[in-house]
Amino acid sequence: MKNNKTTLWGGRFNQKSNQLFQNFNNSLHIDYRLAKYDIQSSIAWSKALKQCYVLTKQEQIKIQNALNILLNQIHQNPKNILDSNEEDIHSWVESKLVGMLGTLAKKLNTGRSRNDQVTTDLKLWCKDIIIKLLNYLIKLQHTLLITAEKTINDIMPGYTHLQRAQPITFAYWCLAYIEMFIRDENRLQETLKRIDISPLGSGALCGTTWLIDRKKLALRLGFSKITKNSLDAVSDRDYVIELLSNASISMMHLSRFSEDLIFFNSGESNFIELSDAITSGSSLMPQKKNPDALELIRGKSSRVYGYLISMLVLLKGLPLSYNKDMQEDKENLFYGLDIWKNCLKISILVLQSIKIKHDICSESAKKGYSNATELADYLVKKGMSFRTSHHISGQIVLKAMKYNCPLENLSLSMLRNYSIFFDKDIYDKLSLHSCINSRNSQGGVSFSEVLKSINRIKKNKFYI
Repeated sequence: MKNNKTTLWGGRFNQKSNQLFQNFNNSLHIDYRLAKYDIQSSIAWSKALKQCYVLTKQEQIKIQNALNILLNQIHQNPKNILDSNEEDIHSWVESKLVGMLGTLAKKLNTGRSRNDQVTTDLKLWCKDIIIKLLNYLIKLQHTLLITAEKTINDIMPGYTHLQRAQPITFAYWCLAYIEMFIRDENRLQETLKRIDISPLGSGALCGTTWLIDRKKLALRLGFSKITKNSLDAVSDRDYVIELLSNASISMMHLSRFSEDLIFFNSGESNFIELSDAITSGSSLMPQKKNPDALELIRGKSSRVYGYLISMLVLLKGLPLSYNKDMQEDKENLFYGLDIWKNCLKISILVLQSIKIKHDICSESAKKGYSNATELADYLVKKGMSFRTSHHISGQIVLKAMKYNCPLENLSLSMLRNYSIFFDKDIYDKLSLHSCINSRNSQGGVSFSEVLKSINRIKKNKFYI
């Protein structure tokens, strides 16, 4: 029995595919997302075939018009594709085209393989999704910047080892995450440059006998360059790994961002209040308000890491060139970037409705003796070595803890028991505002440096 007519490879086979194998082999339920790009690359390919006289001008126009009709149908209902039992998106497009044009449609794949077709489609998809991801990353940075402007005077503890360390402002915390997301943005921009290379015209693995102008073909598709080696071009999935690597690094940043806010929102810290719109309650305990959105971001980071590891393991033992294993790349890529995009959107939503509890933040900074370094620095400026001043400051902290009071509440006479260098001006140095303003180095936490950072980011990124 002849193989069923929908396959692109049935001529060499006498038996029909087993249905179980067909279901196992088919990827349309995953790669239907590439429909738009498969049509786009097919139109460009038809023009290349016209230039090397495989298609006449009239034939090329008929194919292009039919593909545009098909594209319009897809725009109206993309998931209609899933009603088909075709093997993949390439066979679906070809089958539809044959139904519209008959034998003429079968000329379209002259000189073209699914091997160069799929990686071309996937690169076109990647270029589009990168632009969307960049927009969300920039919007998240902008939302953090707006939050920073609103919280420039909100002093809170900064932490090391989850212990109160030195005072910072909430704005300064926001600026730290802006730097992380700027790096994520830069990585995506660099990835976009490396993806912007067309593999179309590589054939199955070693080029084509037809006189295809690959450079002109690349430009038609919006690529700036062409690949240099067809064997590499059809088996290259570095860009999939790179995108998932970018996603993994950014998800790590989003997970840390989420963990900070979960901690700030906890009853133990109580620095912030999250909106009802992005929290949930308990099925048993009526008093609970759980930061589910942030916990899910933290949890979903593990799935993105999994997709990256899956791709690395998938490719590590593959010989050149194309192997069917590579069909699994799209599920990893699509789902991994879906998660990243959704987590960026949710993070923006969380920030837009966050409330800072100013007094609690400030009181927590005082109780944590986060101004103890100021004691040591004060003594150093009076001529004492830092190691000695550090030791004395530690002893004074122990005394303040014994009396359960902030350092600035200790009397001058008590401080002079530890060093005669202490004078009345020490109390000005110990205020939280003084602690903040004294760190005026570039990139420091002082109010003036934070304002400079906000204005720099505005000028360089948002032109506000």
